[in-house]
Amino acid sequence: MTTWSSDIWAGAEFRARLLDFVRPVVGEPQRLELVSHRPWSAVWRVQAEGGASYAKQNCPGQSHEAYLMRALTLLAEDYVVPVLAADAEHDLLLTADLGPTLDERAGSADVDRWCAIVGRSADLQRRTQAAADDLGLTAMRPGEASTYVADAIGRLGALPVDDPRHLEVADARRLADLLPAVDRWSDRVDDLCLPLALVHNDLHPGNVVGPDGDLRFLDFGDAVIGDPLANLLVPLDTAARELSAAPDDRRLRRIADAGLEPWSDLASPNELRAALPASLQLARLARVESWRRCVATMTPAERKEYGGAPAGWLVSLLAPAPVGVT
Repeated sequence: MTTWSSDIWAGAEFRARLLDFVRPVVGEPQRLELVSHRPWSAVWRVQAEGGASYAKQNCPGQSHEAYLMRALTLLAEDYVVPVLAADAEHDLLLTADLGPTLDERAGSADVDRWCAIVGRSADLQRRTQAAADDLGLTAMRPGEASTYVADAIGRLGALPVDDPRHLEVADARRLADLLPAVDRWSDRVDDLCLPLALVHNDLHPGNVVGPDGDLRFLDFGDAVIGDPLANLLVPLDTAARELSAAPDDRRLRRIADAGLEPWSDLASPNELRAALPASLQLARLARVESWRRCVATMTPAERKEYGGAPAGWLVSLLAPAPVGVT
């Protein structure tokens, strides 16, 4: 087990390394402020003579972001926050400050805003799909879903009962009984024959900036490669809570359709809608995977707070999809 700890981000040694990273780009910072320190990533606001920017590093399990952002800048520069510097070896990233996120600009639920987010993100998927295999991300293939679930049941269920990551016996049994349904979901998604694509895996207004209405995405630490419709899970799940919407709510269907439309040249709208609930169920596994990567290097105290997340997302397979078939 690695001895890495997120405590390094608060230390003087790392601060010196970070200054060495940002100085060649922005000059001597007037201020270097740690604005977010979580077990999975840390973000600093860098104030220099030329303006503000943000530096970031992820935990080892999510250390793909600097490489990914550099690749996305080459493939679809106008869809992501501007990258000022990227050290892929050490996963150090420096991006321009484009102002407040959409969440900071408007805190209330807004269907039009959600439609813009998911539509623009699907456009990014289409722009980058040919290079998906070269983005340095974990591949979550629909056809491998039942194997992933079975492995996760065994791994988490075998942990001691006092381990925060432990999967309860009753939940393990219910999930094992669900495996035939997981296979059916996989078949439904595979039948669409959509190419694997970039899945942001944490797509919400807090990870989108929109100067002058030009939406750009940030925070790809949770990203995977997978079924492109999986990109809609977090938006629909979050919007359902914000709007207090049931799976058959027309507002959710409108948001879903905005995310499906960019794929309508590869499958009919009716086929996409019919397969969406299965896609959303399998998308939960990408959340299991990103949390697994984060929890792997957490301290005991951090695991006490966050260690149950992988099992929690795995158990969420037993819940209905946030959008049904209409």
